[in-house]
Amino acid sequence: MLPHLEERFGASGTREMLDLAGVAQIPDGQSMIPEEQAARLHRVMRIRAPEAAPDLALLSGTGTADYILAHRIPRVAQTILKALPPPLAARALTAAIGKHAWTFAGSGRFEAKGPWCFEIHDNPLIRGEKSDAPLCTWHAAVFERLYRVLVAPDCRCVETCCRAQPGQDRCRFELRRA
Repeated sequence: MLPHLEERFGASGTREMLDLAGVAQIPDGQSMIPEEQAARLHRVMRIRAPEAAPDLALLSGTGTADYILAHRIPRVAQTILKALPPPLAARALTAAIGKHAWTFAGSGRFEAKGPWCFEIHDNPLIRGEKSDAPLCTWHAAVFERLYRVLVAPDCRCVETCCRAQPGQDRCRFELRRA
């Protein structure tokens, strides 16, 4: 997210958001970012720049997926997934995401509802927030990019309900093909 914040708000604007989020030291990418810091930065971004927040979350989520593709999913596995028919590739990718869900669901609980649908219960990135619209653009962007690259290029991920919305108890993400 930091490169996108700096591009949009400059070094001083980004530092101000980091300070408001209580992030004293910029993560170096060598270790996991504590979920509390990530959640606070997302929240500060939504409060301080509500008009830019969805686009910044989209860019950040896509960048996160690109990092996962470059560094976390072996090339052999990527080649196999790309060669499979989309329904089988979706099933295999969903199983892999479920095994590593802690990396993006943190203390929340990830649940696959099938190869094209997931839920995050108690999503730490929006915990305690209230909104009329879904807030989890970052998660949707990560899922969409992974599915577009590894399953089918026409995949789209939509957050159909968000824990931040009135009456909702989870964040639900549905992948659809155009």
